[in-house]
Amino acid sequence: MKQAMWAAAAAVAMFGGAANAQKAAQPAADPAKLSAHIKTLSSDAFEGRAPATQGERKTIAYIAAQYKALGLAPAGDHGTYFQDVPLRRFVTPGPITVGLTEDGRPHALRELDDIVVHTLLPTSRVDVKNAPLVFIGYGVDAPERKWDDFKGVDLKGKIAVVLINDPDFEMDPSNPVYGRFEGKSETYYGRWTYKYEAAARHGALGVLIVHETAPASYGWATVKNSNSQPQFDIVRSNASELHPLVEGWIQRDVAVQMFKAAGLDFDAEKKKAQSEDFQPVTLKGETFSTDYAVQTSTIVSHNVIGKFEGTRWPKEAVLYGAHWDHLGIGPPDAKGDRIYNGAVDNASGVSAVLELARLFSQAPRTGRSLYFIGFTGEEKGLLGSEYYAAHPVTPLATTVALLNFDVMNLNGKARDTALRGNAKSGLDDLVAQFAAEQGRSVTPEAHPEAGSFFRADHFSLAKAGVPAITLSGGTDLLNGGRAAGEAAYRDYVTRRYHQPADEWRPDWDYAGAIQDIALYYDIGLYLADHHVWPDWKASAEFKAARDQTAAARR
Repeated sequence: MKQAMWAAAAAVAMFGGAANAQKAAQPAADPAKLSAHIKTLSSDAFEGRAPATQGERKTIAYIAAQYKALGLAPAGDHGTYFQDVPLRRFVTPGPITVGLTEDGRPHALRELDDIVVHTLLPTSRVDVKNAPLVFIGYGVDAPERKWDDFKGVDLKGKIAVVLINDPDFEMDPSNPVYGRFEGKSETYYGRWTYKYEAAARHGALGVLIVHETAPASYGWATVKNSNSQPQFDIVRSNASELHPLVEGWIQRDVAVQMFKAAGLDFDAEKKKAQSEDFQPVTLKGETFSTDYAVQTSTIVSHNVIGKFEGTRWPKEAVLYGAHWDHLGIGPPDAKGDRIYNGAVDNASGVSAVLELARLFSQAPRTGRSLYFIGFTGEEKGLLGSEYYAAHPVTPLATTVALLNFDVMNLNGKARDTALRGNAKSGLDDLVAQFAAEQGRSVTPEAHPEAGSFFRADHFSLAKAGVPAITLSGGTDLLNGGRAAGEAAYRDYVTRRYHQPADEWRPDWDYAGAIQDIALYYDIGLYLADHHVWPDWKASAEFKAARDQTAAARR
């Protein structure tokens, strides 16, 4: 497998002239078409593209119509473009009562303002009365990193209080254990999804994650908006092994007061949690209660899949993907707008996939098959891609790679590009080679603390062993350099991300998106026309899963 990866890198170098010839013969992505796709998909008529709504029906019909017009063959279920994705839907029809008891005195909390809670277990009501609270640091159980925040604590019937991100994020680099969690680059142990799963495995009744903007990499508005709509999960037979009854977040100020009422200093306890010797701490005199009805139903959402069949190795596949869903209709913003249009996130990524399909429709068919996938449920926890990884339409063993789009650069040309996280695969080398042909460098991700590698659909395929990446776009803009790139990032995260203000804008500069589409085109064309298999590097946690299917690629 290593030899195959090295062969791939060597072939790229040899392929440079041919790649340039191919590029010269191919039309570039059309900014007018990109703009039109984004404007349509993020219009109010699509109602924020939430799964199992009229917005979904319009969205998947639109994508399928584009596939058909471009000549892609249906690759979903029953000869259609649609792969059924059964999801369990959780709705809270009435008020949520939630609060603390501190030394016998009730302290009501405001749902959505002080705290958010939900459940992903099939039940008609969540009724928790006076459950003890236990602080378990970062909620990490990682034997391979010699770290255990649980230390055998009994969490049955209790609520675990945990910190977001992982121990390295705010640790003093002089600490002897600094680096166990890759420094500022967040590991999967820092993700909220992991924390719920780990606490559930340890028997917790519920989990409350303390929200802090810097380690979370987004503000409370993102948490509030993401939790104010119906929640979804894959239909699972083992849901209680992955989810506690109560999953929630609390504001930092609430946590500080909660610790104070228990005779503890929040910052001091947080500091202790950055040690491998940390011991769970019961918040004495503190209990948690909540009560709310839950309506649970099973709905069917859809991935949208089309393909160009390969001419030499049709059973081997290169995938292009982007999630089509967003948050739908939710709480109004200051202007009264309730539609979360999701223009950048991720109508822009869908537009890129559609433009790539158009470019390949005008070119000779490739040796391997090309698949174009619109994933559902990304905003609900990468659910559509997780379902696809368990039910692929083409075998994962002979899937060469997933090249995923999630949020395009709409700020103009960049001197660089970046990958989400440290992917640790041969695809990294291909990105560097083809970016160099564009005159661009590959720079480290600007905000590794955001854990963005675990927040896009490529992660679902990576866990299953498939080499998979998502470009995060350039940050060194031709117009304004890195300062302008950072300012644009901060502006988007603060003012638009997961908010109704993420709407189509007439002043966007598509030149950067066109660069990244061209980069993905070249990488996909190379992979589809050459019998190479980029592999995970030896240090990658996904290599073992890929190695299990090595025989299928010989």
